Amino acid sequence: MNGAGAAIGCVCGIALGLLTQHDQSRALVWGGDAEGGAPFVEADPADPSTVRGFDVEVAARIAGGLRHGPARFVQVQWSNIDQSVERGDFALGLSGVEDTPVRRTRHAVTLPYFEFREVLAVRTADQDRIRGLRDLRGRRVGTLGATIAYELLLSARDSTGIIPVSYDDDVHPYADLVAGRLDAVLLDHIIAQRALKRNGNEGFVILPAAAAIGHYVGVLAKRDSALRDSIDAVLREAMRDGSLEQIFRRWQVWDDSQGALFERVLRPGAGGGTTAGRDGAVAAAPSRALAYLPSLARAAGVTLLLSFLSMALAVLVGLALASGRLYGPLPLRIFTTGYIELVRGTPLLLQLFVIYYGLAGVVRLPAFLAALVALGLNYAAYEAEIYRGALEAVPRPQLEAGRTLGLSEAQILRLVRAPQALRYAMAPMTNDFVALLKDSSLVSVITVVELTKQTAIYATNVGSWVVPGLLCAIVYLAMSLPLSRLARRLERRWGGRSS
Repeated sequence: MNGAGAAIGCVCGIALGLLTQHDQSRALVWGGDAEGGAPFVEADPADPSTVRGFDVEVAARIAGGLRHGPARFVQVQWSNIDQSVERGDFALGLSGVEDTPVRRTRHAVTLPYFEFREVLAVRTADQDRIRGLRDLRGRRVGTLGATIAYELLLSARDSTGIIPVSYDDDVHPYADLVAGRLDAVLLDHIIAQRALKRNGNEGFVILPAAAAIGHYVGVLAKRDSALRDSIDAVLREAMRDGSLEQIFRRWQVWDDSQGALFERVLRPGAGGGTTAGRDGAVAAAPSRALAYLPSLARAAGVTLLLSFLSMALAVLVGLALASGRLYGPLPLRIFTTGYIELVRGTPLLLQLFVIYYGLAGVVRLPAFLAALVALGLNYAAYEAEIYRGALEAVPRPQLEAGRTLGLSEAQILRLVRAPQALRYAMAPMTNDFVALLKDSSLVSVITVVELTKQTAIYATNVGSWVVPGLLCAIVYLAMSLPLSRLARRLERRWGGRSS
């Protein structure tokens, strides 16, 4: 009996463990862009390794309604949310995602859970002259790219003569407006009011009339329509029981238009209001810079690890390319030359997108691995030219002397050519590594949170690039200056020996 009881206990324990693992695997993984800042998603000033915002709380409410584990956040650039859900990086995209016909065609989109207004911001001195888009003929109007506001400006360009200016973030448009580089900014009223508060309610005003009405939604992959329907049911329940209203009130973005939206969702046909809301989440003060140091240190570690691994790959592939170009048969020389010219002649950013998104249908690489491959293969082309130049710099009489002594080409390469070429190549290789270290900042576009991306998130929170930029520069200098000094020492030491 004891043996049977032990066996049953063991089986129950295994079953319980499997059930626990299953529950954890069902956790709702959602993606958003913390660089967008409050009140949507921002790094928590008290603990920058976590996020807060009304979309964070909406995700948690959805996870609870679905009876999933805690919602788990994945950082992704805002403009890449749609592509990332289709790749399967996460199940749900939430971060002020706008409801558009194109998005509904390509993806599974939830019901609207928040209504926003597209509003114009103009300099205080211009508020009496500019009342709407028609008064901006021939003027520069900034906004975020890939948004309803940007499409609105493009459609109005022919009729009004507006000059649309696209930005990758929602901080610089208002800074350029105050500085006189723009004549107006068109963006969501939530973003506009946050920017006004960040500027101390000075420098520009928000015009009361709405240029357009839009809604925030959650976006899922087209194949996840069943999950979308379940999320819609949770959102409807959150509207009924008041929990969604409580979230918006906590973040001070609730207004009459949200109540009207809820009525339309729950009882189609109800009307709505347009009372303006307020931005509630205040950016973290620069004095809290110390709280961000651990996050910046972790991001710097990601940058270093990615750079070292990418450089190792670049060295290996570069050696193969240089050897093939110098010693290979004609077809191999043509291939290696073509590869080198193609990679050096196209932007690294384009190569990142092709490897991460373009090849997703063939091979779905994790973001970090895709970044490693893209950086490694890109710099391999440059390394190959360094090695080829170094090998060809070895004096020909030395090579002829080796052949006279009866050495094979392989022996000449190993004993005569390679050791001297290494001296020529070492300093340029070190310089290339410093360049790669800085180019690694580009990988944030494919969801890798490295040092520059973490700094951008921090800068959005505090509303200034001064302190975050200085911290980021100090960290980069601390990583790159020793390498630069090493390169100069190698040039002095080995340059003298090889002369």
